[in-house]
Amino acid sequence: MNIGEAAARSGVPAKTIRYYEDIALIESADRSANGYRAYTEEDVHTLRFVARARSLGFTVAQCRDLLALYRDRSRSSADVKAIAEMHMEEIDGKIDGLRAMRETLATLTRKCHGDDRPDCPIIDELAAGKTAAKRSK
Repeated sequence: MNIGEAAARSGVPAKTIRYYEDIALIESADRSANGYRAYTEEDVHTLRFVARARSLGFTVAQCRDLLALYRDRSRSSADVKAIAEMHMEEIDGKIDGLRAMRETLATLTRKCHGDDRPDCPIIDELAAGKTAAKRSK
């Protein structure tokens, strides 16, 4: 199948497929006699695997590791679990950071009168360059 059909069947845009090939995340498809890429069902399955992993927020490097483990039938599930647990820790850190940002913004919006006066605690805080992370240190 050509790249358009592989894209449609996998849900991964053709441009992204080319990018994944360029960075060697997936193997480049074989070329047919006319020079077009020729994709197989296995290629589509691999693209779906990567798309699902990316939708869960795994990085390209993590996807590379997961694909290697997927292809290794003698893999240890502990290795796969370790990657997933590390990723969950990264997500938890991002959630904590987002909560801190939200808390800071909530505090600032409560302090702001939101009227016609020019003074504004939000602008003052942004101008001062303080953040929740800097204050907590």
